[in-house]
Amino acid sequence: MRRTLFLLILLSVPGSWAQPPLQKVNINYPTRTGQVWPLYLAKEGGYYQKYGFEVNLVFGVHPAGIAMVVSGEAVMTTYTLEQTMIAASRDGSLMAVGSPFNKSLFALMAQKNITSVRALKGKRIGVSQIGDAPYNYTNGLIAKTGLGVRDVEWVPIGGDVGARAAALVGGRVDAVMLTAPVYFKLETEGFKNLGNISDYDDIYAPSVYLFKKSAVTANPKLVEAMIKVHAEAIKRFYDDKAFATSAYLKWDKQDPADQERVYDHYAKVNAYERVPYIPAAAVRYVLEHPADQRVEAQLKSFDFHKVIDNSVVDRLVKEGFFEHLFGPGIKAEEERKAKLAFR
Repeated sequence: MRRTLFLLILLSVPGSWAQPPLQKVNINYPTRTGQVWPLYLAKEGGYYQKYGFEVNLVFGVHPAGIAMVVSGEAVMTTYTLEQTMIAASRDGSLMAVGSPFNKSLFALMAQKNITSVRALKGKRIGVSQIGDAPYNYTNGLIAKTGLGVRDVEWVPIGGDVGARAAALVGGRVDAVMLTAPVYFKLETEGFKNLGNISDYDDIYAPSVYLFKKSAVTANPKLVEAMIKVHAEAIKRFYDDKAFATSAYLKWDKQDPADQERVYDHYAKVNAYERVPYIPAAAVRYVLEHPADQRVEAQLKSFDFHKVIDNSVVDRLVKEGFFEHLFGPGIKAEEERKAKLAFR
């Protein structure tokens, strides 16, 4: 009698019988910068729930995100392409599917008495880890003045952008690569901005969605769902500045005015990809700018067609997902980016 009554009550609630429980998963975010802004939007906007997931966002700087995906502790991370390619060339169990973000506001900030990149020769440059994104972006900038990786002293600091900024302010290093809005405050204090990677079209710094192949095999709809989730979050970014900035500030406390300044820049340059193909030019850039000879040999001996997959984005384009989400005006962008995608 009680069981019958319970079933009658359950069936009387609209949708209560048909809706499956949300799948609980962890997603790593490896930085507190604009690179992971769509994750914050997806969490605060309810887009993970819309596609059937209860997501726990877990912070962990490189190499923690790779380790979490490989171990199965996280189903996904949003990693920079160069870190992904290095990791995947060592561990073929990984796969990169989709690139949601093309480039951060990353400035090479230096002590107040250093006024040029060339003046960094022989100086100490801080990075979180050797071979991480700030390390590679710094190499890209200093190479434009003829300096190489052996012309400076690299100082691994650990931690994230806050730790790198503290090392510069404390005098532990002479220069360090910092993201906005962290470097805004240091500029007002007299520290020198020697250059920003966002000013160079030929420095590629995209992020990718990184999964473990076995996790995708076990859950074939995982990749497609995550691309859809973050596409909706990216649309919300462009459509709703107030919500976008408030969502970011819930996860990373910054000066609201500074964060609005970051938003305006990212919106102006279309930093977030509506149609997230992984571009071939970015893959070539990583291959042509290795951290050292050992990494160069490792990357050039590996076939990245085994781990970089644009087929899911192809299928979503063919099915009309992006056109339905963003409107018919997206078709030209789909066609252009499909031609530039890694194949």
